[in-house]
Amino acid sequence: MSESQVLMTPAEVAALFRVDPKTVTRWADAGKMTAVRTLGGHRRYRADEVQNLLVSNSLSVAEISSQSS
Repeated sequence: MSESQVLMTPAEVAALFRVDPKTVTRWADAGKMTAVRTLGGHRRYRADEVQNLLVSNSLSVAEISSQSS
């Protein structure tokens, strides 16, 4: 991982998706996103991966909305 890599806390990711931070942890455990462990054992998430997931999730919601119209 490069030094310029931006990492996010579970709370920051949860705020973007409007879910509980424990949900973000479950997503990582399920393999939906990759968690990086700090030296203290805390989880951090790569901002670019989170952004990609957010965009793909938005597209999925848009597809479902257009199908129900």
